[in-house]
Amino acid sequence: MNGVAEKSLFARLRMPLFTLVVVLAYAAFIEWFWGWASIIDGWKHAGLSVVVIAMVLLIATYVIRAWRMHDYFPRQTKGRFLALLRVTQVHNLLNIMMPFRTGETSFPLLMRSEFGIPLARGTSALLVLRLLDLHALLVAAGIGLALGSDRPVLAWGLWAIVLVAPLVLFALKRPIIGFTRRVLPARLEALIEEVDAGTPATMAAFIRAWAFTVVNWSTKVVVLAWVLALMGVTPIAAAFGGALGGELSSVLPVHAPGGIGTYPAGIAAGAAALGADASDVLGTLAKAAINVHLLVVVSALAGTALSLVLPGNGKPGYTGDRR
Repeated sequence: MNGVAEKSLFARLRMPLFTLVVVLAYAAFIEWFWGWASIIDGWKHAGLSVVVIAMVLLIATYVIRAWRMHDYFPRQTKGRFLALLRVTQVHNLLNIMMPFRTGETSFPLLMRSEFGIPLARGTSALLVLRLLDLHALLVAAGIGLALGSDRPVLAWGLWAIVLVAPLVLFALKRPIIGFTRRVLPARLEALIEEVDAGTPATMAAFIRAWAFTVVNWSTKVVVLAWVLALMGVTPIAAAFGGALGGELSSVLPVHAPGGIGTYPAGIAAGAAALGADASDVLGTLAKAAINVHLLVVVSALAGTALSLVLPGNGKPGYTGDRR
């Protein structure tokens, strides 16, 4: 009996323990290769005011994300924005700390627990919003690629097609849902209804979700690029490339625990692609990438802690319809 309990405890703690081991190994490697003193020196040059402003702006992006979700599920989350902010923050922190985007699974579970939203509906909403996140980052990255292209007409034409692609796909929502109902067994009708309910009901709602996404990612990328530039990443295009590279690494499935290694590598790759000195990849660029990664993690921890100490809201009954 004790053996079964020990195995069950190990199964529950396996992922947190793995994450802890990776974090400690990463910290030891940085100390051995660069030394933490030389890493922290970057913040001394930037100044305390930069740290505070950057953290406040990054935490503000989490508020924007929560408001986007409130607009997505207005009836269930009405009068409970602080509770929704906590769900958003906890989900974001788990997403950062868990490997291979496994933290994403927490979102539909938290939304069901806190707001009574069915799993299929919450999962469908998460998929739509994550696709919008990825689209916003790719469109931003496409601007840099188009600006540096030898065939600008073709490059900007492809960029414009990618830009409007979500609107075209959303316009095909009804035919796609109708086709799914026809080809899938009748017993899955309830599941299809929930998936349908997890997508925006109207084009206006979809455009609002897209607009919140653009504001969120624009703010975050500008802040991170600003910090990278202050830490010596030049030219400014490389700083923006680094910010985009880091964030793309966090959205894609290849994501280490806490973004360790993958996030700084994404920053270095993005910066090098847009003009950073590749010969200094293990010098100024690497140190700046590690510092920005620390900024993102500490901001997520601070935002989560803040959301947990704010006063809560009671749980209303499930309304049965998000519209």
